[in-house]
Amino acid sequence: MEVAFPFENIPVSEDWVFKNVRSTEQWTHGYHRYPAKFLPNLVKKIIEEHTTPGDIIADLFAGCGTTLVESKVHGLTSVGVDINPVAQLIARVKTHPIEPLLLKRSFEFLLDRIPTFEERNYYNSAKHERIDYWFFPEAKYKIAFLYESVLELDGTENIRDFFLVALSNILKNCSKWLQSSTKPQVDPDKIPVEVFTAFKRQVRSMSKKNQEFLNELERSGFSQTKSNIFLEDARNTSIASGSISAVITSPPYVTSYEYADLHQLTGYWFDYVSDLLKFREKFIGTFYSYGNDLTCKSHLGQRTIKKLEQKHLRTAKEVANYFKDMADVSDEMYRILKEGGKAFVVLGNTTFKDVKIQSAEIFAELLELSGFKIERVIKRSIPFKLIPTIRDKSTGRFTTLKNNNSKKIYPEEYIIIAKK
Repeated sequence: MEVAFPFENIPVSEDWVFKNVRSTEQWTHGYHRYPAKFLPNLVKKIIEEHTTPGDIIADLFAGCGTTLVESKVHGLTSVGVDINPVAQLIARVKTHPIEPLLLKRSFEFLLDRIPTFEERNYYNSAKHERIDYWFFPEAKYKIAFLYESVLELDGTENIRDFFLVALSNILKNCSKWLQSSTKPQVDPDKIPVEVFTAFKRQVRSMSKKNQEFLNELERSGFSQTKSNIFLEDARNTSIASGSISAVITSPPYVTSYEYADLHQLTGYWFDYVSDLLKFREKFIGTFYSYGNDLTCKSHLGQRTIKKLEQKHLRTAKEVANYFKDMADVSDEMYRILKEGGKAFVVLGNTTFKDVKIQSAEIFAELLELSGFKIERVIKRSIPFKLIPTIRDKSTGRFTTLKNNNSKKIYPEEYIIIAKK
């Protein structure tokens, strides 16, 4: 059944806008940069208004773990899946605080090792060839030293992962990557941050947040609340059928970020990626993986694809592939939810060559085709500081004002509430 009205006619719900909030810096949310990060306050509000104690929460696009962290703070068991090993690493560390004394001892070990660094010991360190493209030799040798030192730490895997996340988050600052860019781009004039200085600062910042997160969980009695993150495909998870009370998720937007590209620095350094093209093909919403099928289960989606086909065939294929994958995700959400369980899906629309791609409406229709009943759609405007507000008029992807084809937007997105 097709959604009967365009969502753009829905008035903005001001209590879902969260102006001037800084929740992305609370608890462990700020451990690692992540594109289009799920707003913690949004997840918090959904949990507090729509869940009850004992509920089990799932996020099929877990990303850096926002839903999982907020679930744990609220004492709710959670499970997340993501196809990206970098996301899995970040989410696992963010949801499992470490006893501060153990963390302090490990950090002291690393600090004691830094003065022993000798550049010549790393001249022949074998890493992916793209490392030399992104890093100056001085930074490359120091990162190789830190990576080796972290892997040699005594203690649990959680402790090593904590310092790997710290190292991962400084890679962009310490590389030639254009600092303000949301796509891979070398800045020929950039002076990268010194590696050891950046690493120490990052670890100290994360250690402080780790302590705050642990204190909160112990205060509320939720320190033993379970949270798991699996490296899996949102279209086909290992989550048991009928086991989930609520799905809270924000899928990748169509024609938006290339998450595989944005995480390639960590991917190369941590040996998650050897072939970037093959890595890209695993992701939903990527233009690196598409077939020739231009059909869509959604009537609105089918009309949109037909319009795009007349403008740009490759994008029409990309969008068709995206909604085919999202139909599978919708079916998977229905499978894992309990009877009466709800899906809360945050999604926005975009435009390509004057063709409106009503992703939220199309996905709402896909949800209905899976068996859901759409209970409510909430419209929220996104404060401009939280995500880039400039898109390329042709591609719909985020860009900068330096792009002659750019346009400013005041982005809005929708929270679709669907009941099984």
